Amino acid sequence: MTTGAQIPPQTTTRPRRSRLGRYLPLGIAAWLVLEIWLLTVVAGAAGGVTVLLLLVAGFAAGAVVIKRAGRRAFRSLNEAIQRGGSPERGGGNGLMMLGGLLLMIPGLVSDVLGLLLLVPPVQKAVSRLAERTLDRRLRTAVPGSLGSAFQQARMHRPDGKVVQGEVIVRDDRPEPGGEPAGERPPLTR
Repeated sequence: MTTGAQIPPQTTTRPRRSRLGRYLPLGIAAWLVLEIWLLTVVAGAAGGVTVLLLLVAGFAAGAVVIKRAGRRAFRSLNEAIQRGGSPERGGGNGLMMLGGLLLMIPGLVSDVLGLLLLVPPVQKAVSRLAERTLDRRLRTAVPGSLGSAFQQARMHRPDGKVVQGEVIVRDDRPEPGGEPAGERPPLTR
């Protein structure tokens, strides 16, 4: 015998997966199968040693590209700090690092994509496309989401500068520590 209100049975509904979450694993699996198939075709035509040399050369080239792009980004950041400003926008360092990473991943398709990202006109086109896509997604962000937070921060100060200030609360109620609220000295470093 039970007393009180009956509790309805709980049904567990899984949240709906996004298209990216649904198709990304399938896309990665298809890409891996394509990479392995191309490596076997090239190995059959040119030999296994040639494929091994291609993979090692791709890894070495990717490491050099990432190191060079990292040095360039660090140099740009260092110069900006010495100037007292912010680093120049873009510069292609991120896309160069992505291209180097794609070169380091074993496979011919990833090597071709990595080499394409090292070409300056392709970098500019990909950068513009990514910027437009990100801007569009931030404008349509749902309130309370991560995109909404970025949008709000961007609306307040688009240049990214931080304005130091202090908040003065004028309240006659005593604070929990027993000290009456009122004006306080400004915060210093």
